[in-house]
Amino acid sequence: MIRTIILLVLAALPLCAGAYNDHRGHNLDSLERVVGKLTPQDIDKASEEELVVINQAYRNLMLGYTHINVEKGMFYGRKALEIARQQGWAAATFDAARYVGMNFYGQEQYDSAMVYYSEALGCLERMENGATSITSPEGYSELQIDDARSSLYGTIGNLYNMMDSIPLAMEYYKKAGEIFEKHGWKESCSLLHYNIGETWMESYDYDKAFPEYKEALQFGQEAGDSLCVANACMGLGRWYMEKGRTRKAMRYLRKADEYFSVHPDQEFRDLIENTGYTAKVLDAQKRQITWIAIGLAVLLAGLTTFLVLLRRRRKAVSSPAPAAVKLSSRELEILRFIADGKTNTQIAEALFLSPETTKWYRKQLFAKFDAENAADLVRKAMEQKVL
Repeated sequence: MIRTIILLVLAALPLCAGAYNDHRGHNLDSLERVVGKLTPQDIDKASEEELVVINQAYRNLMLGYTHINVEKGMFYGRKALEIARQQGWAAATFDAARYVGMNFYGQEQYDSAMVYYSEALGCLERMENGATSITSPEGYSELQIDDARSSLYGTIGNLYNMMDSIPLAMEYYKKAGEIFEKHGWKESCSLLHYNIGETWMESYDYDKAFPEYKEALQFGQEAGDSLCVANACMGLGRWYMEKGRTRKAMRYLRKADEYFSVHPDQEFRDLIENTGYTAKVLDAQKRQITWIAIGLAVLLAGLTTFLVLLRRRRKAVSSPAPAAVKLSSRELEILRFIADGKTNTQIAEALFLSPETTKWYRKQLFAKFDAENAADLVRKAMEQKVL
């Protein structure tokens, strides 16, 4: 019976190709029905070649259920990991351990995730040290190992990021980036730098975030990857938004929206995020316009007041000074006596005038200086430097 089941598994495997992340659940169902017939005794009796097929089937189901049913994905991941461990297959153990670790990561069980990530790191060391398997009798190439190692480094970086251990996260991101650049994997470089930019933004370290977003954009453009470019533009839009530079923020966010809006099914979460940033920028621009309008109104009011005062000052400056009062020698003489506090009688006696004449001169002086009394007369005469 074991041979029949293995043949069915082999026949079912091609049906799952390309079905891991889409709606083709019936293929997973077909494969699941086949492996569901396997008993623990069947697996114990299976040859190494048969175990390779069974393990691959479990890993296909593991990946296929990633976005459909996490519990099932974990179930088959553990089954794949159990066989790989028993057989000492480094690559297969790495694959399953990393997957199980990522599921614990998704459930925010970070300590458990790190246990499996550490096991995956150990598998990579074995692969580098010449480990082989029935499917890779000649060992693993540098490219295969670098591919696996860089993906794991990025995954561990994300884990430390979520644990708020930013220095450790950056250490693993740097290791992953060195491998990406070594092989010229520009899409991976772009996504990595975008992720680093997001990390710095969440830490409010905007000065470090900006160059990462620029690197992400450059690598995305060099790779010709529209998604990478869109993500980098969204990051730059967010950065300019936080800096209050709304015009530049809107320019980058609109670029990102051009891509996300065309691919809403694949990039729905990014579309929603980008739309949220765009709404914030538009709101900020409205507030800026309001404050600009208020500022202009205040400026206009101040300018109007300034012009009024300036006009008044110019008018005051341009207005001719009042003409100096012209006095006869007798009037000046009597004015001086008044300034000395003399009465009409005293002035009359001193000047050999009648009191009525002296009184008449006094009235004339009051009229010429528009004075109300003797003190006012003296003050105004002094102001005009007559005295």
